[in-house]
Amino acid sequence: MAEQGIQVEVAYARRDAQALLSVTGDPGMTVREAIDRSGVLMRFPEIDLAINKVGIFGKLAKLDQPLVSGDRVEIYRPLIADPTAQRQKRAAAGKAMRKGGGEEAAD
Repeated sequence: MAEQGIQVEVAYARRDAQALLSVTGDPGMTVREAIDRSGVLMRFPEIDLAINKVGIFGKLAKLDQPLVSGDRVEIYRPLIADPTAQRQKRAAAGKAMRKGGGEEAAD
């Protein structure tokens, strides 16, 4: 009995454009092979797999990880702002407001 091919999706999104591309390959196809076959690197030249992290259904994965049929490979963009720093900034602003409006209240 011959092994059948597998089908996966490759997803990438930025603010102004998104792509969800279907890819068919042989069993044992890796994350890197799926990305290469999808054509997403030509469509979005800003993707650098040395910098951009990848995952399968929201869990980080390595480029040499084999895929199974139905997997969704996701290419993640670098974060614009550190979420922890942003939460701390909002919390500090909230404390200033509760104390009477920050610097204006100091007079």
